[in-house]
Amino acid sequence: ESGCTLHGASVHFVTPEVDGGPVIVQARVAIAADDNAESLHARVLAAEHKIYPLAVRWYTEGRLHLVDAHIEFDGKALRAPLIYDVARQDVLPC
Repeated sequence: ESGCTLHGASVHFVTPEVDGGPVIVQARVAIAADDNAESLHARVLAAEHKIYPLAVRWYTEGRLHLVDAHIEFDGKALRAPLIYDVARQDVLPC
């Protein structure tokens, strides 16, 4: 109804401020013309189930770090969150 074409999920570092930590990765889900709240929620949840383990794996592998309130991934500062492409089932290159 609002005219939005995308919805999604984000994984971020936890900081004392609620939902205030820097975003690591986002999944963007297209909103279909025939979507309702339940169908869209199911697709967003499926995308979230992909990106959350990715972020945890990157962290445990030592690829992801929080340094002075910014994110480093593979030794490089991220200027924006990584984007998970739902259609390709992969993270888009930075």
